[in-house]
Amino acid sequence: MRLRVKICGITKPEQGGAIVQLGATALGFICVEASPRYVSPTDIAAIVAALPHLETGRPSGDRIGVFVNASLEDIEQTVAIGQLTGVQLHGNEAPEFCDRLRQVIPEIEIIKALRIHTADALAQANTYAAWVDTLLLDAYDPKLFGGTGKTLDWSLLQQFQPACPWFLAGGLTPDNILNALCQAQPHGIDLSSGVEHAPGDKNLREVARLFDQLETLQAPSAKPL
Repeated sequence: MRLRVKICGITKPEQGGAIVQLGATALGFICVEASPRYVSPTDIAAIVAALPHLETGRPSGDRIGVFVNASLEDIEQTVAIGQLTGVQLHGNEAPEFCDRLRQVIPEIEIIKALRIHTADALAQANTYAAWVDTLLLDAYDPKLFGGTGKTLDWSLLQQFQPACPWFLAGGLTPDNILNALCQAQPHGIDLSSGVEHAPGDKNLREVARLFDQLETLQAPSAKPL
């Protein structure tokens, strides 16, 4: 199975296209106005328009909008304007909200982010797995919903096998990604601050180095995870 690689916090059209060409399978757009990585729905549309396009005319790669306790109406509008293929809920959204969102935008991937700081917190995964397409595990911070640069305790995830696919996030960098993937077996990884010059300004050299590191996992001499 191919590992999904999501680079989040995209703000610049030229960087979005370059990151897809380097190998990213998904781009993440922060739809939270308080964030230094915030992009408006029209900003997202401009970035998407600059992406490489498939023969079908559609932009290549998945396009995920990240929301924190937003309304159904705001999410639906942003999805339409920004041509998003997925929605990541990074706040305190309940399973019932996920169910209502599914009714509003049934064709869109729904990702629920969980902030993990103890083994008990992993129990939330079972609560949401029936209501979403994908989970995302991020590091816990008492004040911030994401983008903290903190890592999870990956040893907690060695036996983590939820009923749906999941992303590993939280402080991942080209330097620690192989260590993380030796301890956890996610279906995808999500990086933001670990491949940046500054919030919203991606370091393309670091993105390229990330994919160089991931290539070693596919090398014949690589040990199985």
